Amino acid sequence: MADSKAYLAVDLGASSGRVVAGLFDGKQVTLEEAYRFENGGVAANGKLYWDLLNQWTHVVKGLRAAAAKHTNVRSVGVDTWGVDFGLLGRNDELLGNPYHYRDTRTVGVMEKAFSIVPRQKIFAQTGLQFMEFNSLYQLLAMKLSNSPLLENAQRLLMIPDLFHWLLTGEKANEYTDVSTSQFYNPQTGDFARPLLEEFGLPTHILGPLAQPGTKLGPLQTSVAEETGLKGVNVVLPGTHDTASAVMAVPAASVPGAKPDWCYISSGTWSLMGVETPRPIINDRMYELNFTNEGGVGGTTRVLKNIAGLWLVQQCRGLWKQQGHEFGWEELTRRAGETQPLLSLVDPDAPAFVAPRDMPAAIREYCQQTGQPVPSSEGAVIRCALESLALRYRMVLGLLEELVGGELKTIHIVGGGSLNRLLCQMTADCCNRRVVAGPVEATAIGNVMLQAVTDGAVGSIAEAREVIRTSFSVQQYLPQNTWPWNQAYERFTKLVGK
Repeated sequence: MADSKAYLAVDLGASSGRVVAGLFDGKQVTLEEAYRFENGGVAANGKLYWDLLNQWTHVVKGLRAAAAKHTNVRSVGVDTWGVDFGLLGRNDELLGNPYHYRDTRTVGVMEKAFSIVPRQKIFAQTGLQFMEFNSLYQLLAMKLSNSPLLENAQRLLMIPDLFHWLLTGEKANEYTDVSTSQFYNPQTGDFARPLLEEFGLPTHILGPLAQPGTKLGPLQTSVAEETGLKGVNVVLPGTHDTASAVMAVPAASVPGAKPDWCYISSGTWSLMGVETPRPIINDRMYELNFTNEGGVGGTTRVLKNIAGLWLVQQCRGLWKQQGHEFGWEELTRRAGETQPLLSLVDPDAPAFVAPRDMPAAIREYCQQTGQPVPSSEGAVIRCALESLALRYRMVLGLLEELVGGELKTIHIVGGGSLNRLLCQMTADCCNRRVVAGPVEATAIGNVMLQAVTDGAVGSIAEAREVIRTSFSVQQYLPQNTWPWNQAYERFTKLVGK
């Protein structure tokens, strides 16, 4: 594809990061991974941080590797996880390393927040799911601890905003990632400044909002020289990774019509939802603790955050520490060989947020709830996967209630789409057609929005058509639904719904 235009996606996840080149020849897009590195929190003095400068070093290396291979690079864009942020002081000095969303400083802060501003009033202004690591509670935790960082802050930048600032020197708060903060008002399209003022939190640290597709500017001279990407612009994708992933869902939507499909962006987290033209903020959304997050093209992602493959990843990580290194396929095979629907857990239970020993936490949950305790690695993994499929079924029913219609197809994108056992479980449990793929949805959505901004593709709808013809997907149809109906009754009792 020598004549192809290249768009570089810097795609940073909670456990790994990479730089990917999207090559577009006018009809199809292909991906080439230029660079990959391990990512994760760094514990120090009882705190959990992100090592931003180490991440930046890897980003520069990745861009240099991409520049060495591709000559027609049109633009670069960064996507990351949500909620986390960094603070800049005077003269744009970075004030410390950004905190990791799993740092314990926010434990109990939500309840303190509700004593200042009632929970329902917060939801009325933000329409966001209540999670203790949301940016609002991170800021409040800093205020309650008299953080000198907050006192000296002049500007707040979400994690992808920080990288775009390092690339260009320009500071902007991109809308899709800001929408995860719980101090963005989707009804006004601006920061919920009155809410922050009620908490006594500074609002002068908030800058102008920027939409996906914004041309932020060229790479700084120093970055261009170091990477070899001279004359290359930076374009804002949907900087929240789920916004980019949903951009890549290979589904056809009729403008103005009710959605008849939903998505699961499946990885460490499972974000399950629908794409709507407007936010949904009402009493039922509040009661169900669903969220409205920003999407590309002015859309809203009405969704629920679910624990996802976090349970499986943590089990695998602990077993590796103990000298038993299981591959993903090996764990899935072992899970498939064990007795089905024997023991279930609520994957979103507090016990599974950050346990030191995830397999032990799963076994303890089963014991405390009077269920058979999974004894083998395969049984533990099967318990986690089946419980996740049942959680999908629960959220599916609630989504159908919220949009007022049946959702006939579940699109699973991201790394979890490779787990064939989970995909078939989801089809059987939900009694819906499941379309799995593309796997690299986040990077694809990132590069294709850059292509739209560049004028190489006419619209987001056209970009989705390119994605449909460029990447293969796997279809799963319901096969054995009856046992899941009985299991669902047990599951609803466990989670109290």
